[in-house]
Amino acid sequence: MNKELIINAAPQAVEIALLEDKRLVELHNEKAGATFSVGDLYLGKVKKLIPGLNAAFIDVGFEKDAFLHYTDLSPYVRSILKFTNIAMHDKSNHDFDFGKFIVEPEIVKTGKIAEVLSGKPNILVQILKEPIAAKGPRLSCELSLPGRFVVLTPFNNIIAVSRKIHSSEERKRLHKIIEAIRHKNFGVIVRTAAEGKNTAELHEDLLSLINTWKNIQKNLKGAVAPAKIMSEEGKTNSILRDLLSEDFNKIVVNDKNIYNDTKTYIQRIAPDKTDILTYHNNGSPIFDSYGITKQVKASFGKTINLPSGAYLIVEHTEALHVIDVNSGYKSVSNNQEQNALETNLEAAAEIARQLRLRDIGGIIVVDFIDMRLMENRKKLSEVMESFMRVDRAKHACLPISKFGLMQITRQRMKPEMNINTLEVCPSCSGTGKISSTLILEDEIEKNLSYLLMQ
Repeated sequence: MNKELIINAAPQAVEIALLEDKRLVELHNEKAGATFSVGDLYLGKVKKLIPGLNAAFIDVGFEKDAFLHYTDLSPYVRSILKFTNIAMHDKSNHDFDFGKFIVEPEIVKTGKIAEVLSGKPNILVQILKEPIAAKGPRLSCELSLPGRFVVLTPFNNIIAVSRKIHSSEERKRLHKIIEAIRHKNFGVIVRTAAEGKNTAELHEDLLSLINTWKNIQKNLKGAVAPAKIMSEEGKTNSILRDLLSEDFNKIVVNDKNIYNDTKTYIQRIAPDKTDILTYHNNGSPIFDSYGITKQVKASFGKTINLPSGAYLIVEHTEALHVIDVNSGYKSVSNNQEQNALETNLEAAAEIARQLRLRDIGGIIVVDFIDMRLMENRKKLSEVMESFMRVDRAKHACLPISKFGLMQITRQRMKPEMNINTLEVCPSCSGTGKISSTLILEDEIEKNLSYLLMQ
C-alpha cells in the first residue's frame, strides 16, 4: 500500500489529507491558534466535586470547565498530586531528580473522587477529548508521552509490548532492551513501530521523551493554575510520528515554513525518508492537483455512492450514528443471498473508510442487507473487523445480529469532521414539502386584506 500525506496551508487552518493508494482515508483540520488539543498537558484547579457522578470539574482555562471522571484518574493520582505540588513550589536551581521521587500507594478502582481530590488541589492533567459543542474538554490523569517507538508513562515501572507484535521472541527481545535502558519511576509501552529496531534507536527515542518530562517539570515550577504546561506535537508531526513507515512514498507541502519544520522533524525521526518530502509551488491548488477536492465532495454527503451502484445513507442523531446499506441497481448474480453478501462486503470497506475520514465517534449502528446464512454473517463480521484494524482510534465491532445490524463503538476525541456538500432548500426548509395550493389561496387573501388595511 502506498501512502501519501498532502498538507494544504491556509491563513485560517492547515488541512492534512492522508491518501492510501490515491484514496482519501483521513482528513484533518488544524485551526490556527487551536488550543486544548488531545495530548496537551495542563495545570488545572479542581473547581467542583460531583459525588453523584463520581467526577469533578477542573478549570484549565477553557470557557467551560473540563470534566474528569474517577475512571480517568490514574491509579497513581496521589503521586501526581504530590509531584505537582513539589514541582510547583521547587525553588532550587538544579533539576528535580525524578528517579528519587517516592511513589504513593495506588488508589482503588471503586473509590470516591471526593476523597482523592479533597481540598480542591491543583493537579497535572492531560486532554483526553477536545471540547465538543457546548461541552468542555474531557481530562485524564493517565499521563502518557508518545514517541515514535515507545510511550512514556510516569509514576510506574511497568513495561508493556504492543499486542500487534505477535512474535514471542521479538516481544522478549524488546522487553529485555527496555528493562535495561528504562529509568526509575517511568513505565514504558513499546509501540508496534519498534519491531525490529535496535537498542540505540529505542534508547534515543526514550531519552527524547525523558527530556520532554524534564521540560514539564521546569514549566511547572512557579506555575499558577490554570496554565498550559506542554503542547502535543502539531497535527502533521503527530501523524508522521504514528504512521511514517516504508509504505510512505510522498509528503507534499505548499507552505515553506511547514515544509522546513516537517523536514527537520523527519530528519530527526527517520532520516532515510527525507527525500520523500517535496514543496508544492506550481501555482495550482494542492488539493486539486492530487484529486482530493473531488474526493471530499463525493465523500461527505448524506448519500455515499459505491462503484457497483449500491449506496450508503449516513444519518446522525444525538444518541448515535446510523449507516444504512442499500443495493441500488447493483446486480451480481440471480442469487439474492450472494447479491446481499457482495454488496455488504463492498459496503464494509467504505464504512471503515468513512469512519476514519469523518472521524465519527460514539455508537454507530450499521444496517446491512439481510442475509439468511450464518456463515455469511460471520464472514462479513470478520471482514469488517479486518478493515477496521488500520483505524488508530480505539474501537470495537459486535457480531451482526440476525436482523443484519452491526454495532460499532469508536473513540471520539474531537468534533466530527463535517463538510456540508448540500444546502437547506429555502422554500421547504429541508422538509421536502411546501404548503398546498388550498392553504396558499388563504395566505394570499389574508396578506391582501392586511395590505388594504394599511
